[in-house]
Amino acid sequence: MSGDKKVLFSGMQSTGSLTLGNYLGALKNWVSLSEEYECFYSVVDMHSITVRQDPAELRKRARNLLTLYIAAGLDPEKNCIYYQSHVSGHAELAWILNCFTYMGELNRMTQFKDKAAKHADNINAGLYTYPVLMAADILLYQADVVPVGKDQLQHLEITRDIAQRFNGIYGDVFTIPEPYVGKVGAKIMSLQNPEKKMSKSDENPNASIYLTDDPDTVIRKCRRAVTDSEGAIAYREEQPGIRNLIDIYCACTGKTQEETVKEFEGRGYGEFKLAVGEAVVDVLRPLQERFAELSKDKAYIDGVIKNNAEKAGYCAMKTLRKVQKKIGFPERIR
Repeated sequence: MSGDKKVLFSGMQSTGSLTLGNYLGALKNWVSLSEEYECFYSVVDMHSITVRQDPAELRKRARNLLTLYIAAGLDPEKNCIYYQSHVSGHAELAWILNCFTYMGELNRMTQFKDKAAKHADNINAGLYTYPVLMAADILLYQADVVPVGKDQLQHLEITRDIAQRFNGIYGDVFTIPEPYVGKVGAKIMSLQNPEKKMSKSDENPNASIYLTDDPDTVIRKCRRAVTDSEGAIAYREEQPGIRNLIDIYCACTGKTQEETVKEFEGRGYGEFKLAVGEAVVDVLRPLQERFAELSKDKAYIDGVIKNNAEKAGYCAMKTLRKVQKKIGFPERIR
Protein backbone atom coordinates (compact mmCIF):
# COMPACT_ATOMS: atom_id res chain seq x y z
CA MET A 1 0.00 0.00 0.00
CA SER A 2 1.41 3.32 -1.10
CA GLY A 3 0.46 5.36 1.97
CA ASP A 4 -0.40 8.36 -0.22
CA LYS A 5 -4.08 7.50 -0.49
CA LYS A 6 -6.63 6.15 1.93
CA VAL A 7 -7.57 2.52 1.37
CA LEU A 8 -11.05 1.44 0.24
CA PHE A 9 -12.28 -2.17 0.27
CA SER A 10 -15.39 -3.62 -1.30
CA GLY A 11 -16.54 -6.83 -2.93
CA MET A 12 -19.41 -8.74 -4.46
CA GLN A 13 -20.40 -12.38 -4.14
CA SER A 14 -19.87 -14.69 -7.10
CA THR A 15 -23.39 -16.10 -6.89
CA GLY A 16 -26.18 -15.25 -9.29
CA SER A 17 -25.65 -12.72 -12.09
CA LEU A 18 -25.00 -9.01 -11.58
CA THR A 19 -28.07 -6.86 -12.07
CA LEU A 20 -28.69 -3.36 -13.31
CA GLY A 21 -29.16 -2.46 -9.63
CA ASN A 22 -25.65 -3.72 -8.77
CA TYR A 23 -24.22 -1.68 -11.63
CA LEU A 24 -26.08 1.61 -11.07
CA GLY A 25 -25.99 1.32 -7.28
CA ALA A 26 -22.34 0.35 -6.81
CA LEU A 27 -20.14 -0.80 -9.68
CA LYS A 28 -20.56 2.34 -11.80
CA ASN A 29 -19.46 4.51 -8.87
CA TRP A 30 -16.46 2.30 -8.05
CA VAL A 31 -14.80 3.37 -11.30
CA SER A 32 -14.26 6.98 -10.15
CA LEU A 33 -12.96 6.02 -6.71
CA SER A 34 -9.51 4.83 -7.88
CA GLU A 35 -8.45 8.45 -8.35
CA GLU A 36 -9.13 9.23 -4.69
CA TYR A 37 -8.46 5.89 -2.97
CA GLU A 38 -6.25 2.84 -3.18
CA CYS A 39 -9.00 0.34 -3.98
CA PHE A 40 -9.27 -3.38 -3.31
CA TYR A 41 -12.23 -4.97 -5.12
CA SER A 42 -12.70 -8.60 -4.24
CA VAL A 43 -14.74 -11.37 -5.81
CA VAL A 44 -15.84 -12.77 -2.44
CA ASP A 45 -16.18 -16.41 -3.43
CA MET A 46 -15.43 -17.68 0.09
CA HIS A 47 -18.61 -16.00 1.33
CA SER A 48 -20.55 -17.70 -1.46
CA ILE A 49 -20.17 -21.23 -0.07
CA THR A 50 -22.29 -20.60 3.04
CA VAL A 51 -25.00 -21.77 0.62
CA ARG A 52 -24.40 -24.94 -1.42
CA GLN A 53 -22.98 -24.16 -4.87
CA ASP A 54 -22.39 -26.13 -8.03
CA PRO A 55 -18.54 -26.08 -8.26
CA ALA A 56 -18.28 -25.57 -12.03
CA GLU A 57 -20.95 -22.87 -11.93
CA LEU A 58 -19.24 -21.08 -9.02
CA ARG A 59 -15.92 -20.99 -10.91
CA LYS A 60 -17.66 -19.68 -14.04
CA ARG A 61 -19.58 -16.99 -12.16
CA ALA A 62 -16.46 -15.87 -10.28
CA ARG A 63 -14.54 -15.39 -13.53
CA ASN A 64 -17.50 -13.62 -15.14
CA LEU A 65 -17.78 -11.29 -12.15
CA LEU A 66 -14.09 -10.40 -12.22
CA THR A 67 -14.35 -9.81 -15.98
CA LEU A 68 -17.44 -7.61 -15.47
CA TYR A 69 -15.50 -5.49 -12.96
CA ILE A 70 -13.00 -4.71 -15.72
CA ALA A 71 -15.67 -4.36 -18.43
CA ALA A 72 -17.44 -1.77 -16.25
CA GLY A 73 -14.29 0.36 -16.33
CA LEU A 74 -12.21 -0.75 -13.32
CA ASP A 75 -8.56 -0.62 -14.38
CA PRO A 76 -6.69 -3.64 -12.87
CA GLU A 77 -3.49 -1.58 -12.95
CA LYS A 78 -5.01 1.09 -10.69
CA ASN A 79 -7.28 -1.19 -8.62
CA CYS A 80 -6.53 -4.53 -7.01
CA ILE A 81 -9.18 -6.85 -8.47
CA TYR A 82 -8.82 -10.36 -7.08
CA TYR A 83 -10.44 -13.58 -5.89
CA GLN A 84 -10.88 -13.73 -2.12
CA SER A 85 -10.08 -17.48 -2.18
CA HIS A 86 -6.66 -16.79 -3.76
CA VAL A 87 -5.47 -14.91 -0.65
CA SER A 88 -5.18 -17.31 2.27
CA GLY A 89 -4.86 -14.41 4.70
CA HIS A 90 -8.64 -13.94 4.62
CA ALA A 91 -9.23 -17.36 6.21
CA GLU A 92 -6.23 -17.09 8.56
CA LEU A 93 -7.23 -13.72 9.95
CA ALA A 94 -10.88 -14.78 10.18
CA TRP A 95 -9.93 -17.63 12.55
CA ILE A 96 -7.96 -15.28 14.78
CA LEU A 97 -10.78 -12.73 14.82
CA ASN A 98 -13.28 -15.48 15.67
CA CYS A 99 -11.43 -15.71 18.98
CA PHE A 100 -12.04 -12.00 19.62
CA THR A 101 -15.73 -12.02 18.68
CA TYR A 102 -18.49 -12.73 21.20
CA MET A 103 -21.39 -15.09 20.61
CA GLY A 104 -23.80 -12.37 21.74
CA GLU A 105 -22.56 -10.10 18.95
CA LEU A 106 -23.11 -12.78 16.32
CA ASN A 107 -26.54 -13.64 17.77
CA ARG A 108 -27.65 -10.08 17.03
CA MET A 109 -26.82 -10.25 13.32
CA THR A 110 -30.10 -9.87 11.43
CA GLN A 111 -28.71 -11.24 8.16
CA PHE A 112 -27.94 -14.58 9.83
CA LYS A 113 -31.54 -14.82 10.97
CA ASP A 114 -32.82 -13.97 7.49
CA LYS A 115 -30.53 -16.42 5.70
CA ALA A 116 -31.12 -19.18 8.24
CA ALA A 117 -34.84 -18.84 7.60
CA LYS A 118 -34.29 -19.14 3.83
CA HIS A 119 -31.88 -22.08 4.11
CA ALA A 120 -33.28 -24.02 7.06
CA ASP A 121 -31.79 -27.28 5.74
CA ASN A 122 -28.22 -25.88 5.84
CA ILE A 123 -27.72 -23.62 8.87
CA ASN A 124 -23.93 -24.00 9.03
CA ALA A 125 -21.23 -22.43 11.16
CA GLY A 126 -19.95 -20.42 8.18
CA LEU A 127 -23.33 -18.72 7.86
CA TYR A 128 -23.11 -17.83 11.55
CA THR A 129 -19.52 -16.50 11.47
CA TYR A 130 -19.94 -14.77 8.09
CA PRO A 131 -19.55 -11.29 9.70
CA VAL A 132 -16.15 -12.31 11.10
CA LEU A 133 -14.87 -13.28 7.65
CA MET A 134 -16.21 -9.95 6.41
CA ALA A 135 -14.30 -8.22 9.20
CA ALA A 136 -11.15 -10.05 8.12
CA ASP A 137 -11.71 -8.97 4.50
CA ILE A 138 -11.76 -5.32 5.56
CA LEU A 139 -9.12 -5.29 8.31
CA LEU A 140 -6.61 -7.34 6.32
CA TYR A 141 -6.02 -4.38 3.99
CA GLN A 142 -6.17 -1.73 6.72
CA ALA A 143 -9.18 -0.24 4.91
CA ASP A 144 -10.06 3.31 5.89
CA VAL A 145 -13.43 3.27 4.17
CA VAL A 146 -15.98 0.66 3.06
CA PRO A 147 -18.98 1.42 0.80
CA VAL A 148 -21.95 -0.27 2.49
CA GLY A 149 -25.69 -0.29 2.05
CA LYS A 150 -28.10 -0.27 4.98
CA ASP A 151 -28.24 -4.09 4.97
CA GLN A 152 -24.45 -4.32 5.52
CA LEU A 153 -24.06 -1.49 8.03
CA GLN A 154 -24.46 -3.89 10.97
CA HIS A 155 -21.53 -5.95 9.64
CA LEU A 156 -19.31 -2.88 9.45
CA GLU A 157 -20.26 -2.00 13.02
CA ILE A 158 -19.18 -5.42 14.29
CA THR A 159 -15.95 -5.08 12.25
CA ARG A 160 -15.22 -1.82 14.06
CA ASP A 161 -16.04 -3.41 17.44
CA ILE A 162 -13.68 -6.35 16.80
CA ALA A 163 -10.88 -4.05 15.60
CA GLN A 164 -11.23 -1.73 18.59
CA ARG A 165 -11.27 -4.70 20.98
CA PHE A 166 -8.09 -6.12 19.41
CA ASN A 167 -6.38 -2.72 19.41
CA GLY A 168 -7.37 -2.23 23.05
CA ILE A 169 -5.45 -5.39 23.99
CA TYR A 170 -2.47 -5.27 21.60
CA GLY A 171 -2.03 -1.64 20.60
CA ASP A 172 -2.58 0.14 17.30
CA VAL A 173 -2.80 -2.87 14.93
CA PHE A 174 -5.91 -2.29 12.82
CA THR A 175 -7.22 0.80 11.06
CA ILE A 176 -10.79 1.41 12.23
CA PRO A 177 -12.87 1.53 9.04
CA GLU A 178 -15.54 4.13 8.37
CA PRO A 179 -18.57 3.72 6.09
CA TYR A 180 -17.97 5.37 2.72
CA VAL A 181 -20.11 8.45 2.38
CA GLY A 182 -19.57 9.71 -1.13
CA LYS A 183 -21.73 9.75 -4.20
CA VAL A 184 -24.64 7.42 -3.59
CA GLY A 185 -25.70 5.27 -6.53
CA ALA A 186 -29.26 4.83 -7.65
CA LYS A 187 -31.34 2.44 -5.57
CA ILE A 188 -33.05 0.20 -8.12
CA MET A 189 -36.04 -1.86 -7.04
CA SER A 190 -37.47 -5.14 -8.36
CA LEU A 191 -39.49 -4.84 -11.57
CA GLN A 192 -42.05 -7.30 -10.19
CA ASN A 193 -42.13 -6.11 -6.57
CA PRO A 194 -41.05 -2.47 -6.38
CA GLU A 195 -41.20 -2.57 -2.58
CA LYS A 196 -37.93 -4.58 -2.46
CA LYS A 197 -34.49 -4.11 -4.03
CA MET A 198 -33.60 -5.65 -7.39
CA SER A 199 -31.65 -8.78 -6.47
CA LYS A 200 -29.42 -11.23 -8.31
CA SER A 201 -30.88 -14.01 -6.16
CA ASP A 202 -34.53 -13.27 -7.06
CA GLU A 203 -36.28 -16.44 -8.15
CA ASN A 204 -38.44 -14.52 -10.64
CA PRO A 205 -36.27 -13.88 -13.75
CA ASN A 206 -38.55 -11.00 -14.80
CA ALA A 207 -37.84 -9.13 -11.55
CA SER A 208 -34.24 -8.24 -12.42
CA ILE A 209 -32.36 -6.94 -15.44
CA TYR A 210 -29.01 -8.73 -15.66
CA LEU A 211 -25.94 -7.02 -17.10
CA THR A 212 -25.64 -9.73 -19.75
CA ASP A 213 -29.32 -9.62 -20.84
CA ASP A 214 -29.66 -9.02 -24.61
CA PRO A 215 -31.65 -5.96 -25.80
CA ASP A 216 -34.84 -7.92 -26.55
CA THR A 217 -34.82 -9.42 -23.06
CA VAL A 218 -34.23 -6.03 -21.42
CA ILE A 219 -37.14 -4.43 -23.29
CA ARG A 220 -39.43 -7.40 -22.60
CA LYS A 221 -38.69 -7.21 -18.86
CA CYS A 222 -39.36 -3.46 -18.82
CA ARG A 223 -42.65 -3.97 -20.67
CA ARG A 224 -43.69 -6.55 -18.04
CA ALA A 225 -42.72 -4.32 -15.09
CA VAL A 226 -45.44 -3.99 -12.46
CA THR A 227 -47.08 -0.56 -12.47
CA ASP A 228 -50.62 0.48 -11.42
CA SER A 229 -54.00 1.50 -12.80
CA GLU A 230 -53.61 5.26 -12.29
CA GLY A 231 -52.29 5.83 -15.80
CA ALA A 232 -50.27 8.95 -14.91
CA ILE A 233 -46.46 9.09 -15.01
CA ALA A 234 -45.70 10.75 -11.69
CA TYR A 235 -43.01 10.38 -9.02
CA ARG A 236 -45.22 9.55 -6.04
CA GLU A 237 -45.06 7.17 -3.07
CA GLU A 238 -48.44 5.77 -4.14
CA GLN A 239 -46.94 4.62 -7.47
CA PRO A 240 -43.85 2.58 -6.50
CA GLY A 241 -43.65 0.77 -9.86
CA ILE A 242 -43.65 3.94 -11.94
CA ARG A 243 -41.36 5.64 -9.42
CA ASN A 244 -38.85 2.81 -9.85
CA LEU A 245 -38.99 3.05 -13.65
CA ILE A 246 -38.42 6.82 -13.40
CA ASP A 247 -35.36 6.17 -11.18
CA ILE A 248 -33.99 3.69 -13.75
CA TYR A 249 -34.61 6.13 -16.61
CA CYS A 250 -32.93 8.98 -14.72
CA ALA A 251 -29.91 6.85 -13.77
CA CYS A 252 -29.47 5.75 -17.40
CA THR A 253 -30.03 9.12 -19.08
CA GLY A 254 -28.74 11.59 -16.50
CA LYS A 255 -32.09 13.41 -16.50
CA THR A 256 -33.81 14.54 -13.30
CA GLN A 257 -37.10 13.16 -12.00
CA GLU A 258 -38.82 16.45 -12.85
CA GLU A 259 -37.47 16.41 -16.42
CA THR A 260 -38.60 12.81 -16.89
CA VAL A 261 -42.11 13.43 -15.57
CA LYS A 262 -42.42 16.48 -17.86
CA GLU A 263 -41.07 14.55 -20.88
CA PHE A 264 -43.69 11.82 -20.55
CA GLU A 265 -46.59 13.99 -19.43
CA GLY A 266 -49.81 12.75 -21.05
CA ARG A 267 -48.13 9.69 -22.55
CA GLY A 268 -49.02 6.09 -21.74
CA TYR A 269 -47.24 3.50 -19.61
CA GLY A 270 -46.45 1.34 -22.66
CA GLU A 271 -44.55 4.16 -24.35
CA PHE A 272 -42.71 5.02 -21.15
CA LYS A 273 -41.71 1.40 -20.47
CA LEU A 274 -40.28 1.11 -23.99
CA ALA A 275 -38.26 4.30 -23.46
CA VAL A 276 -36.91 2.94 -20.15
CA GLY A 277 -35.93 -0.32 -21.85
CA GLU A 278 -34.13 1.50 -24.67
CA ALA A 279 -32.27 3.70 -22.17
CA VAL A 280 -31.09 0.60 -20.28
CA VAL A 281 -29.99 -1.07 -23.54
CA ASP A 282 -27.92 2.02 -24.43
CA VAL A 283 -26.19 1.97 -21.03
CA LEU A 284 -25.44 -1.75 -21.11
CA ARG A 285 -24.23 -1.94 -24.74
CA PRO A 286 -20.63 -0.72 -24.23
CA LEU A 287 -20.26 -2.82 -21.06
CA GLN A 288 -21.53 -5.94 -22.86
CA GLU A 289 -19.26 -5.36 -25.85
CA ARG A 290 -16.23 -4.96 -23.59
CA PHE A 291 -17.24 -8.04 -21.57
CA ALA A 292 -17.48 -10.15 -24.75
CA GLU A 293 -14.07 -8.88 -25.89
CA LEU A 294 -12.40 -9.58 -22.52
CA SER A 295 -14.01 -13.02 -22.22
CA LYS A 296 -12.23 -14.09 -25.39
CA ASP A 297 -8.83 -12.94 -24.08
CA LYS A 298 -8.06 -15.77 -21.66
CA ALA A 299 -4.37 -14.87 -21.31
CA TYR A 300 -5.15 -11.28 -20.29
CA ILE A 301 -7.72 -12.24 -17.65
CA ASP A 302 -5.42 -15.00 -16.33
CA GLY A 303 -2.66 -12.40 -16.01
CA VAL A 304 -4.93 -10.03 -14.07
CA ILE A 305 -5.95 -12.88 -11.74
CA LYS A 306 -2.31 -13.87 -11.07
CA ASN A 307 -0.84 -10.37 -10.70
CA ASN A 308 -3.64 -8.98 -8.55
CA ALA A 309 -3.65 -12.03 -6.28
CA GLU A 310 0.06 -11.45 -5.69
CA LYS A 311 -0.51 -7.77 -4.90
CA ALA A 312 -3.42 -8.53 -2.56
CA GLY A 313 -1.45 -11.36 -0.93
CA TYR A 314 1.53 -9.09 -0.27
CA CYS A 315 -0.60 -6.40 1.39
CA ALA A 316 -2.60 -8.99 3.36
CA MET A 317 0.53 -10.74 4.62
CA LYS A 318 1.93 -7.52 6.10
CA THR A 319 -1.14 -7.22 8.33
CA LEU A 320 -1.35 -10.95 9.09
CA ARG A 321 2.29 -11.26 10.20
CA LYS A 322 1.84 -8.26 12.52
CA VAL A 323 -1.31 -9.82 14.03
CA GLN A 324 0.34 -13.23 14.45
CA LYS A 325 3.30 -11.68 16.23
CA LYS A 326 1.05 -9.64 18.55
CA ILE A 327 -0.95 -12.66 19.72
CA GLY A 328 2.16 -14.77 20.29
CA PHE A 329 2.37 -17.19 17.35
CA PRO A 330 5.96 -18.39 16.76
CA GLU A 331 7.88 -16.50 14.08
CA ARG A 332 8.34 -18.31 10.78
CA ILE A 333 11.90 -19.34 9.97
CA ARG A 334 12.75 -17.97 6.54
